[in-house]
Amino acid sequence: MGTDKKIIKSFKVQDELNPIFWEEENGTYKLNEEIRQALLNVVEDYANFVDVDLDIDDVTLTGSLSNYNWSDFSDVDLHIIMDFEGNQSSLLKKYLDSRRIIWNSIRDVTAKDFDVEIYVQDSNEPHFASGVYSVLNDEWINEPSKEEDVEIDTQKVLSKSKNFMEKIDAIERAAQKEEPQAVLEKISRLKDKLKKYRGDGLANKGEYSYENLSFKFLRRNEYLKKLNDIKNDLIDQTLTIEGKVSSI
Repeated sequence: MGTDKKIIKSFKVQDELNPIFWEEENGTYKLNEEIRQALLNVVEDYANFVDVDLDIDDVTLTGSLSNYNWSDFSDVDLHIIMDFEGNQSSLLKKYLDSRRIIWNSIRDVTAKDFDVEIYVQDSNEPHFASGVYSVLNDEWINEPSKEEDVEIDTQKVLSKSKNFMEKIDAIERAAQKEEPQAVLEKISRLKDKLKKYRGDGLANKGEYSYENLSFKFLRRNEYLKKLNDIKNDLIDQTLTIEGKVSSI
């Protein structure tokens, strides 16, 4: 319960943007230049890692570190914006996503003790965020404003989060007794539901929607990681052949 309280407390609206990342100039905030250059270096490393010529439209910083709801749980959400139109767009997007996952897993990159996570985003894809900063152009795309008197019903957040936690626990139990493929299908459906659930909340009521707060709660108490770990274990099972190799 102590962890639950810490997570709920992390949803508090701050009085200013994170002072480590942002410097106030003429009534607006600018990204610290040292951090900006470091983030561009991260993108360059990823581009070298994928070994494909990337036609990058922009590099943006979004998420709680570009808003007033930052906390110790925040990540550096670094989005590489590209136009994926064309015959090979779907294949390229899947390739870049797979390489992104590998890059995130093998690189232990932080910016001022905040973990850096790279995402590859289609420029035509809707992205609902009130704080988006162009790292490439060093300017705001959507400059956030502090929301006054945000009241969060903590019991509502906990109740909605608990509903998904129970579903994930049920999937964990099912993984012990059901066929892996059947459980993988359940995981896929739940992940799709979670994505839509959060997306609808962001589209309708923004960062402080209960759908988004519940999603963040699940991420911060590592239930989303638990779901992904179950999925990976099941995939390992489906690809493994049991038995010893006979000696000649």
